Amino acid sequence: MKCALLFFICLTSAFAATPQEQIAARAGLEQKLNAHVPLHARFRDEHGRSVELGSYFGGKPVILALAYYECPNLCTLVLNGILQTAHELKFDAGKDYEIVVVSFDPHEQPALAAAKKQIYIERYGRAGAADGWHFLVGDKNSIAQVADAVGYHFAYDEATRQFAHPSAIMVLTPQGRIARYFPGIEYPPRDVRLALIEASREHIGSLADRVFLLCFHYNPQTGRYGLLITRVMQFAGLATALAVGAYIVLNVFRERRLAF
Repeated sequence: MKCALLFFICLTSAFAATPQEQIAARAGLEQKLNAHVPLHARFRDEHGRSVELGSYFGGKPVILALAYYECPNLCTLVLNGILQTAHELKFDAGKDYEIVVVSFDPHEQPALAAAKKQIYIERYGRAGAADGWHFLVGDKNSIAQVADAVGYHFAYDEATRQFAHPSAIMVLTPQGRIARYFPGIEYPPRDVRLALIEASREHIGSLADRVFLLCFHYNPQTGRYGLLITRVMQFAGLATALAVGAYIVLNVFRERRLAF
């Protein structure tokens, strides 16, 4: 009886949901850490040139975002979040890492991508920005390949003529493997910096960054790095041992000098 009642409630709720709610339910983010994006997928860049996604990989880690350029709300917040984080990073887009934005609306054209790029490279304002930020458009097949690979699910609402979609960015390795997800519209610069260092296999960043990274671990549920207490205690114990050893050596050295 209880099972039947539960089934009836679920069935009633499903039919009671509005069309917009049903469309929104199809949108979401499925984390696929370590999966590879389809580097062979073809898009058009802001100049209208046909390019492979893989042309932006190979030497540097990549921040990847899926957004459509005529989005009235969420996508702009995602792009603004990337811009804010990029401003606060010591690393330079184009020199130390790449930013690739893929439109998931197959109707958008390179002119829209070019307009968006112009806005964001001007706001970023660093030398070489045009070589570090890339805005792409593509057909349904190429978009689906990338979206499926990173677990990014979206749905089009005919009534509102808008997409229901999640908000997130991903950090990928130079080989196109998904290293980290950052859900939401704000991306902590410290966490993104650590993710870029990890994704690059420590080819970027200072020695201090790498030591700092050893004390933190990544939480895929929150998309943030948390302090790893055991590592901190290990470093603290090592530092204490070194300090004690230095103290003993110094005292022995002083005693020998006094003896002579």
